[in-house]
Amino acid sequence: MDTTATIWMPQQASTIASEVDALFYFVYWISIFFLAVITIGTIYFAVKYRRRGERDQLTTGPDGNHTLELIWSIIPTLIVIVMFAWGFQTYLKMNVIPKDALEIKVTGYQWAWVFDYPEGFNTGGELVVPKDKPIKLLMHSKDVLHSFYVPAFRVKMDVLPNRYTSLWFEAMYEGEFQIFCTEYCGKSHSEMLGMVKVLSQQDYDKWVEEQGNDSGQPPEVKGEKLFTSRACNTCHSIDGSKSVGPTWKGTFGSTETMASGETIIIDENYVRESILTPNAKIVKGFNPVMPTFQGILNDKDIEALIAYMKTLK
Repeated sequence: MDTTATIWMPQQASTIASEVDALFYFVYWISIFFLAVITIGTIYFAVKYRRRGERDQLTTGPDGNHTLELIWSIIPTLIVIVMFAWGFQTYLKMNVIPKDALEIKVTGYQWAWVFDYPEGFNTGGELVVPKDKPIKLLMHSKDVLHSFYVPAFRVKMDVLPNRYTSLWFEAMYEGEFQIFCTEYCGKSHSEMLGMVKVLSQQDYDKWVEEQGNDSGQPPEVKGEKLFTSRACNTCHSIDGSKSVGPTWKGTFGSTETMASGETIIIDENYVRESILTPNAKIVKGFNPVMPTFQGILNDKDIEALIAYMKTLK
């Protein structure tokens, strides 16, 4: 495991991280240097030319000094040119995606991340990638503006509705690395977390094969995992407590009054409709804020969630 974490920065876990940090520290120490020079100079001249009494006269006007004028014009200009050239070079490296990159689609919604792999399956809340392989993330939002950020990789990009954005990285170490949403996106913004799980190429290939085989776990067990990974838990409780949406405890088979005044029995059809077309029927007392999960959950996922809901008596 890399140990390059400092008081200012987390560990450097991607190929671009060291370059981003080097540029940051260059700008940081240049700023500290000039802050010190200007502060010390200000104090020095304030003390030297302070007024001492009523008889003091104004000092004579300073003579021109072309050498000093050239120094404070040329040196800052050169520093700015260096910053621009260095920054532009790093920007290109961060934005020109390698041709052999593995493309994974990312969907952000209130309040979770879903990752679609080229093999045809998806995961929620956990992005699994191989080590030492360029990874391209093609991202969009189902609702509002989000921002995908992995501090250890030094990559961040806004995730927008109705258009695609992208970023890429190459992980250097195996392990788990935190994902954050860094654009305020509503009540549970702080809970819109995820993890990047980096595996060796061999372990990654084995993991992909297992996902394709579908481990055959009981649907209620799969549903319990989906309840967390698809962020259902950010709006629905399982202990009867009130939240953004109705609790799941004891809900299945019960009778609920809708905002329209209609009374409905909570059965398989209602749950399925609520997942795919959430604003079709709203339970009285709740706001229509749930996003659609069309394209995120397939039929087996929905059946698993229903099976899990049935266990919450």
